[in-house]
Amino acid sequence: MRTCATLSTIVIVSMLAPAAADDWPQWLGPRRDSVWRETGIVDTFPEQGLDVKWRKPIELGYSGPAVADGRVYVTDYVLESGNVTNVPDGRDDLEGSERVLCFAAETGEPLWSHSYDRPYKIAYPRGPRCTPLVNAGKVYTLGAEGDLLCLDANDGTVVWHKALAEEYDVETPVWGFTGHPLIEGDLLYCLVGGEGSVAVAFDKNTGREVWSALSAKAPGYCPPTMIEHAGTKQLLIWHTEALNALDPASGETFWSVPLKPNYEMSLTAPRLSGSKLFASGIGHVGALYQLGETNSTPDVIWEGNAKNAVYSANSTPFVEGDMIYGADCHVGALIGARLSDGERLWQTFLPTTGGERRAGHGTAFLVKHEDRFFLFSETGDLVLAKLSPEGYKELGRFHVLEPTNEAFNRAVVWSHPAFAQRCVFARNDKELVCVSLAAASR
Repeated sequence: MRTCATLSTIVIVSMLAPAAADDWPQWLGPRRDSVWRETGIVDTFPEQGLDVKWRKPIELGYSGPAVADGRVYVTDYVLESGNVTNVPDGRDDLEGSERVLCFAAETGEPLWSHSYDRPYKIAYPRGPRCTPLVNAGKVYTLGAEGDLLCLDANDGTVVWHKALAEEYDVETPVWGFTGHPLIEGDLLYCLVGGEGSVAVAFDKNTGREVWSALSAKAPGYCPPTMIEHAGTKQLLIWHTEALNALDPASGETFWSVPLKPNYEMSLTAPRLSGSKLFASGIGHVGALYQLGETNSTPDVIWEGNAKNAVYSANSTPFVEGDMIYGADCHVGALIGARLSDGERLWQTFLPTTGGERRAGHGTAFLVKHEDRFFLFSETGDLVLAKLSPEGYKELGRFHVLEPTNEAFNRAVVWSHPAFAQRCVFARNDKELVCVSLAAASR
């Protein structure tokens, strides 16, 4: 049964304006480039620590929060029965409900919630994976079992809903639906699966299918990614067998190159730097491509191996100049590698596991701000650091929340935070936290 309850009086504001510079309306930020462009932000952490503005209880989830127009949106899972085992190659059977929650960004006051029954049969089943997407007065969410929802951002009423697994007759991937939806113009792009429907474009206002494209053994987990090269926009879809570039308007394939990660785990978004495109994933599978002047098949500049490049899984790497910075899923360290040839220049475990030894899938989420980075560690720490070809320089660290999940026999929090309103918004399986990052007024 689906319910929608208004929890308090809501001040109606215009939701039709473009996202402000300090909003974080989707995964990786306004431009999906992991860059925070707000001004008036701390350049060091005070000795007494950062100011925690509020904490609010929520339930299970990997999905990060989104912040837009003074509100925070997050999804979670309310477990009713079943056991979470976090076994990589096994599916847990759970009974419960997924929720979309809305809070006031300034105070944490609950504004509305939308809940729907959703049994789980997936691995690592502690809640939804995808960050909400706020666009033109609506909020879009994708649940772990394929519930694609469009809700009114003001009050949470359902505009349209599609049960992707049922409607496209596909089995939910073993680790759930994880490809954060993307909106460009009037189209919402989503990773689905099935014959001819690995990628599907929907009318964002009605949910009507506009086009579907590509076939593969499995869709994988990589979010749809939009790039522009040689004056043409290309929609990148990396499924379990190949990296593909499509015409965003029609779904026609511009080009396709083989790229097969282990365990069908195409995960992190490819990164464009000038005319070069970097993509990598589990199994030391990755490459740097040279895009052509037209929509032709790109050339391979180099292919990765076990001793070079960065192979990310939980967090998308950051490319800056001739450097790749990312948390390597095999080593578990933050690695700095040279983009031009993939050579590793340095590595450190400080911003991932906080330890000194190899740890599978050690995770830190990277966001660039001016000349430094905010890194959110799987330990629940927010780290301020400078990254360069010479190495990693930590400037500050603050413990935001406890790691409440488990992976590989260690406690983790694997959820990408949001940066907005001169604050960081982060979540675990128990609470949503807002911490001020505003510089002190002088």
